[in-house]
Amino acid sequence: MVGSRSAIEMPEWGRLRAGQGRLRGLRCVHTFLGDEPLTHDDLTDLAKLRLDAMVTLGMDASGMPTDAHVAHLRPARLDGTVVERMPPRPPALLDLDFEDWIGALEEELARTARTRTIGSGDRAVLVAVSAGRPRHDTEQSVAELRELARSADVEIADVLMQVRPQIDPRTVVGSGRLEDLVVLAFQHDADLVIFDHDLSPAQARNIAERLELRVIDRTQLILDIFAQRARSRDGKLQVELAQLKYRLPRLAQRDEGLSRLGGGIGGRGPGEQRLEVDRRRVRERIARLERELANLRRDREGRRSRRKRRGVPVLSIVGYTNAGKSTLLRALTHADVLIEDKLFATLDPTSRRLRFPREREVIVTDTVGFIRDLPEDLKEAFRATLEELHDADVFLHVVDASAPDFERRIATVRRVLEEMRLGDTPELLVFNQSDRLEAGAAEAIAARAGGVAVSALRGLGLRELLEHVENTVWRESVSERTRDRLTSLAGDDEAPIQAVGGA
Repeated sequence: MVGSRSAIEMPEWGRLRAGQGRLRGLRCVHTFLGDEPLTHDDLTDLAKLRLDAMVTLGMDASGMPTDAHVAHLRPARLDGTVVERMPPRPPALLDLDFEDWIGALEEELARTARTRTIGSGDRAVLVAVSAGRPRHDTEQSVAELRELARSADVEIADVLMQVRPQIDPRTVVGSGRLEDLVVLAFQHDADLVIFDHDLSPAQARNIAERLELRVIDRTQLILDIFAQRARSRDGKLQVELAQLKYRLPRLAQRDEGLSRLGGGIGGRGPGEQRLEVDRRRVRERIARLERELANLRRDREGRRSRRKRRGVPVLSIVGYTNAGKSTLLRALTHADVLIEDKLFATLDPTSRRLRFPREREVIVTDTVGFIRDLPEDLKEAFRATLEELHDADVFLHVVDASAPDFERRIATVRRVLEEMRLGDTPELLVFNQSDRLEAGAAEAIAARAGGVAVSALRGLGLRELLEHVENTVWRESVSERTRDRLTSLAGDDEAPIQAVGGA
């Protein structure tokens, strides 16, 4: 290979000897018109390409070679370094049985390579850029990305954060940080790099070409979680629709080898490119899914209209994801719903009846959790779940009182409801997980916000919550007789509520 004065373009080697614990079987020796040591680019290429060795030779003023600088990979030390440099020496004094040396090095790398359990999840490096945000906001965003990755069964190997006024239009992070990311991914044997920012098709392509790893953004991660959790036909169709809409503009790889070749009059030339075939099929599938979802929407509208005719009030449980909405539904109605400490543990809407004293009842509906910067395609795709909100008489806005940024989460949920023109629906703030705070702390927070403090898991505060619900729904004070009946139904405040409702 002959490079320019500034760079050498490496060829594409594909997956040649790319197994875990193996080196590429190639060494790179290049020269400088001067006497320079190994550069940062040299060491990055060594780690990224898993070369056997990187060697540079300098040249003195008379044209004779100077010292050879040699670097090679080794198992990671405690400080995370994976590159070892040999002492520089003249090329004539390089006395090394390379075949035996590289064989021993590969054996050591294979022996110390991480072992994984069969079926375990991917190992990922998370990347976030401040882009002008305060550092505290960036750290909270990374913490949420960690939770999303955990919900998708992804193991977090490391986090790379960069403070800069705005993201790089080509690669999000700067060129220096991108080189650091190459080495970091090698050090941790990562399969995946997850960006906290939504990547444009061009950005995703540029980063993936440089890293030679799978690169996804926050939206793709959420879509993957949705695909794992959807159970109903509605939910599965909505997930597929959102995934196809996301992928359509990213179908940019051309494959001339798969073009349809034709012959004869009118059939000469490459024909329809594979890329266009893929795009056309995706558009057709999107149109078919939208028709099916429209039919299912009409069925749901019929069920809701019948429910309206019976005049049963509807309580919709809304809130930030993983705030404890499904736990509250189970505590109130004894519904057999999935409860899991993960983001977006439940996606499909669930409705149950809740009976009050004086032969009155309501329907309680659990909806998908909200999250900051939820992409528009995801909101549109999950219209089935969010449609239930339009029929609600009261929103039970569940808040994780133990979250350090609960005020921001409240604002996020309210902003989404405003965007859906639901800001006028009465709202009752329910500060859940009060048992995680010091005694009286959740009650003080709820008092300031005009809400109710509960622990849905332990059944604390449910009696007061029901009183507030009854006052809000029927607009009248609860009599002493009703209070007594609620007390007898709920039992002691230290135990879960009993026999209040059913499926």
